[in-house]
Amino acid sequence: MSLAGRLRAGLRKTAERLAAGLAAVTGGGREVGGAGGDARATLATLAEVLIEADVGVTEAERIVARVRDVREPATDLMEVVKREMLGVLDRPPVSAAPAAPPRVVLVVGVNGTGKTTTVGKLARRWRLAGETPLICAADTFRAAAVPQLDAWAVRAGVDVVKGGARADPAAVVFDAVQAGRARGCSPVVVDTAGRLHTRGDLMAELGKIRRVAGRALPGAPHDVLLVLDATVGRNGLVQARHFLEAAGVTGVVLTKLDGTAKGGVAVAVAAELDLPIRYVGVGEGVDDLLPFSAADYVDALFTPADVRDRRS
Repeated sequence: MSLAGRLRAGLRKTAERLAAGLAAVTGGGREVGGAGGDARATLATLAEVLIEADVGVTEAERIVARVRDVREPATDLMEVVKREMLGVLDRPPVSAAPAAPPRVVLVVGVNGTGKTTTVGKLARRWRLAGETPLICAADTFRAAAVPQLDAWAVRAGVDVVKGGARADPAAVVFDAVQAGRARGCSPVVVDTAGRLHTRGDLMAELGKIRRVAGRALPGAPHDVLLVLDATVGRNGLVQARHFLEAAGVTGVVLTKLDGTAKGGVAVAVAAELDLPIRYVGVGEGVDDLLPFSAADYVDALFTPADVRDRRS
């Protein structure tokens, strides 16, 4: 199956709910643009459909206002919504290119988002692309973290740098960056401990990790990826905002999209965090982490099920 096909399969639940909701909006020949009673009722229904998909109230209202302003026929409603979503999601990457290798990628997030598996999947993707990744096991607090990462490293076909139990995470990162330089490995992808934004000490630790990485290699980390669980929806945005300042996040990885009917949360994430989505997780397999394409994502949200199946 193609990357676009796998994305459509992962977003099936969201697409089916959106299709049903939009069918209710566009059915019956009701007016969409303008200020008539039918139009107001139709636009209110459209807002409900978008909010149920976790697009968020602010973005839903903005999209509805745009639909009202352009006064397009109901048959073109979906194209207007798609254009508005695409405008939000199509953001350029903001990561910095290293002056000299290795590229250091810090992966952060709260517990349970799929952070460690994301590290393994990223390493595999980059190795298959011809790079020589090195994983850094900087989660020294969770007992199962290193064995889990070891297993993913085997699946990805890459090496791991790790410290002893309760080792200083920043020291492990320093060693991993040095090892990457010595071995000619790049990128060095760092698995950090999951932490809640309410734990000030652990959030401060992220700052320390960034500073130490910069001492090991000026300019590091070059990329900081925040892993968010799509099944949590907009509730995860509250926690995410705290990572922006503490960790210097440059992009988002949205996981577990195959387990939710609220894939519209990608729009809320991009709009409210003002960050590009870099990768999306659409399954548990080692190859189920896909590079994010705004056009493919929006297409997957709105492509009818029978068309999806024929394309795949």
